[in-house]
Amino acid sequence: MKTMVMLLSVTALFLGHLQAQTQQRDVPYSPKPWLPTIWKSDPPAGCPFEQSTAIVGVAFTRKYMTYTDADTFYPSWAADDNMYCGWTDGEIGLEAVQSGGGAKARAGIVKIEGADPMNLTVTSLGTLGASALPYRGRYPCANLVHDGIWYYGTYGVDFDTSKPEYAEIYSWAICGPLPGFAISKDYGKTWTPCPHDLDHPLMPESGKNGKQVKMGTPHFVDFGKNLQYSPDGMAYLVGDGAMDNDPTPRVAGNSWIAADAVYLARVKPSVENMNDISQYQFFAGFDAHKAPIWSRDFSQIKPLLNWDDHMGCTTITWNPALKKYIMCITDGWPGMKDMSSYLLESDQITGPYKMITYMKNFGRQAYFLHLPSKFLGADGRRAWLSYSANFNSEYFCDRTRADPIGSRYAWNLQEIMLLDKGMKKNIEELPADQLDPLKRKSNIALRAKVTASSSNKKYRLFSELNAYYGEGAVDGIVPLEETAGAAQKDAAELPPWLIKDNQQPRVSRLNEWVSNGEKDTAMIRLSWNQPEKVTRIWLFDRPNLKDQITSGMLVFSDGTTIQVSALPNDARSCKEISFPAKTVTWVAFFVTGVSKTTEDVGLAEFAVFND
Repeated sequence: MKTMVMLLSVTALFLGHLQAQTQQRDVPYSPKPWLPTIWKSDPPAGCPFEQSTAIVGVAFTRKYMTYTDADTFYPSWAADDNMYCGWTDGEIGLEAVQSGGGAKARAGIVKIEGADPMNLTVTSLGTLGASALPYRGRYPCANLVHDGIWYYGTYGVDFDTSKPEYAEIYSWAICGPLPGFAISKDYGKTWTPCPHDLDHPLMPESGKNGKQVKMGTPHFVDFGKNLQYSPDGMAYLVGDGAMDNDPTPRVAGNSWIAADAVYLARVKPSVENMNDISQYQFFAGFDAHKAPIWSRDFSQIKPLLNWDDHMGCTTITWNPALKKYIMCITDGWPGMKDMSSYLLESDQITGPYKMITYMKNFGRQAYFLHLPSKFLGADGRRAWLSYSANFNSEYFCDRTRADPIGSRYAWNLQEIMLLDKGMKKNIEELPADQLDPLKRKSNIALRAKVTASSSNKKYRLFSELNAYYGEGAVDGIVPLEETAGAAQKDAAELPPWLIKDNQQPRVSRLNEWVSNGEKDTAMIRLSWNQPEKVTRIWLFDRPNLKDQITSGMLVFSDGTTIQVSALPNDARSCKEISFPAKTVTWVAFFVTGVSKTTEDVGLAEFAVFND
């Protein structure tokens, strides 16, 4: 008994000593915009593409948005100003679909409304069934809405179960052909099924019995709204696949995400033509005058581009302001690990193509890259990169692995800058780290996993995954309207071009964590995959004056706790809690007291610093 009393006394003494060493103060805060960052281009040895001089790199502005808990989005901009596309392997709200069901394979269809990538309405229009046999999966690919007619393509995929290491390394190692198109004349309300199947596909090729496809995972070239900029009124299909006489064959070398070459086809879009192979023309190389050759004989198809062991899922978008074709390619072999992606540019759809950037380990597992034409800036230098990411269990729902921040298993949109030499120089002259403390690398909350006791659906991302319910509290943004004083301070610290680029409202309902009707029962916890040093914490109350935290408690994985006094009520200041450095794997904040007017307690930001 005496021993127990002594232990309790020592523990109390230790905790009291820790509390005494802790300092708390209110710190005024003035938000500053994200500084754009250039993704370093790092192409592997043997890259066959010379560096572009027109577009010399890609910078990320750190503006991003994610929608749904699914992937495989390739939106087509229709004449009604909406976008339409397929989706699969996940959920949109309460609608769920999987495309790996063999005879029962299904895929979803979706309508996307709005012009602001940060504020779109994404609505499921249901699902379509089509047998994947003799393959195990049948996934969405080539997608086009033209003159009110929706052409919806799919492709087959299969496993290579002869490899015992398959599950840990490969994913859908065998790519099958494009069977053809389902067609809707009423924007997806009713459908005419594809007249072909994967045993007798539109494209006369197969991925079975050791054969390999060339027009794998095909996608329509994005020529803008209703094919506005097609040079000849035709719809172009870009696919990726195998080379004849592959010099370095490998398992999963011709899969949904890995290939050796890129191929091109075209067709005059119509209900009569789309499922008729005789109406297609295939790129068949160049003549003696370097003019492209087009053949109606599929056997004459030739690679548009080839880079052995470094190609994969491919899309092309016409950028009318720059008068450039921008090609996005994912170098995704073997399929279950990190993936790299790169962008190429060309004046002509048939090339030659030049390297813009090679983004090693982008995502870290990003795929299905595309630049939707609807979101291209007027000068062509601003764009939004569309992609999905991190489907493997090693990455799934793990914010600590996301790179760039915001990458997850969803439809992701990241704003990018297609840089000329002057733009690149301007960014390289910016400070090495962010000006805003919340946005600096020392704020390790930016890359923390988040667990919240509850979340108000109105204030969270378009996701039903609770791993993202508290993300608004760790995004580096406090949702405040900019004041005149803050604008003047920005003008003194930032170059004019960056101020001009950031004259949009900062406020968003998604930039805070809001509980679902909780008061003094609410909790939010941040965790990391490895021990982290922490020295201080910033807690921002919600910016409205009605909901306020009057007391709380920080709990650390080392067993220590810190009582926290009332947070400043308007989020223009934060409560700073500093303490002797400690090493932890998680920290949680428990709300223990709130104001009488509080209805939905929460935090605008929860920052954890290691400096």
